[in-house]
Amino acid sequence: MKRQKRSREERAFQKGYQSGITGKPKESCPHDQLHQRQAWLTGWREGRTDSWDGYTGVSGIHKQQQLHYS
Repeated sequence: MKRQKRSREERAFQKGYQSGITGKPKESCPHDQLHQRQAWLTGWREGRTDSWDGYTGVSGIHKQQQLHYS
């Protein structure tokens, strides 16, 4: 049985989260399509919030696993 690919929006969210957690600016969003751009920015905002709250490095592993599997 084949595994279903993640949606483009989910992948955009994950990439945005990674960009946000590492401190990249939101202007670095690579997407032009509305839904993917919105998902990326949502992930970026959540990543920035987690970065400000101290969920980086080892302390943020459990948070990233929850995001990845949900």
